[in-house]
Amino acid sequence: MRNLRYQFELIRAIRKFFESKDFLDVLTPPIVENPGMEIHIHPFQIFHTKNNKLSHKYLHTSPEFYMKELLASDEDFENIFTLSYSFRDEPSSQTHRNQFLMLEWYRKNSFYTQIMDDTEELIKFCSQELKEKNAPLKEPVKSFQRATVQEIFQEILAIDILDFLDKNDLKQKIKKDFKDVILPDVECDWDDYFFLLFLNKIESALVNFPYLLLYEYPAPLAALSTLKNDDPRVCERFEIYMRGIELCNCFNELVDPIEQKKRFELAQNEKKRLYNYELPWPKSFMSNLEKGLPASAGIALGVERLLYALIEIDNPFFTEENS
Repeated sequence: MRNLRYQFELIRAIRKFFESKDFLDVLTPPIVENPGMEIHIHPFQIFHTKNNKLSHKYLHTSPEFYMKELLASDEDFENIFTLSYSFRDEPSSQTHRNQFLMLEWYRKNSFYTQIMDDTEELIKFCSQELKEKNAPLKEPVKSFQRATVQEIFQEILAIDILDFLDKNDLKQKIKKDFKDVILPDVECDWDDYFFLLFLNKIESALVNFPYLLLYEYPAPLAALSTLKNDDPRVCERFEIYMRGIELCNCFNELVDPIEQKKRFELAQNEKKRLYNYELPWPKSFMSNLEKGLPASAGIALGVERLLYALIEIDNPFFTEENS
């Protein structure tokens, strides 16, 4: 039960932080027509309660689409945040579960470097607030090291990942120099080969970088983020790792509806190929982009993961199945 108490204190600290920054606390509906278009994230579909047939409704995997709808609305929603449950149909582990607390916040007319500063300030603030509540902190949070993905690959593996943006080149590099990384028998996309290398060789070494902000991911991983103007080989997104635990994912938001349509079509086709199902087209989200989503930056952060990274606990989740 003490874990639950610390979770409540963390939630209170998060709200206190954003209120001090003049953010508006908003709510998003958890039942949606489209839960998100990420290829490897799987949603829960909602059963129709009247005749027990599947409907075209889902539990959202993230409140992102609705948050962007608020940013694109005629109302004066400038800086907004939401803190509630998200749902993903994936195996449970020490840092994953089907329902989890997600914090998302967005800044309108801002660049993603401002979210970098927000995130560092938030983590330090929450650490101090928990310390004042006598929570067993692992250690006081220090300043974050900032490094590009290119730099971290060069430091850990002595390769320039941006020289291997062709999937066959990357596959051959893994086969030649990283023989302990098992390649699948089937042909994969570039991002699959990237994550085989990243998860097996990079992520395990990130414990040596206790406070790491990793930015400028290779362009094939752009998702809903913009490409860097003076180096389109990389996209403008970042993630934060604390003692090897991935906490969050930030995008400098893509607002070009034509480019976003292309990326969604590719994701939809790939999900169909890999998992033999497809999601409804995100009509409302695309309508908001066409209406005009202002330049914005946004981030999603796992609250229980942050709790796990900050204090000495075995399991950050408190649910009926592990209580």
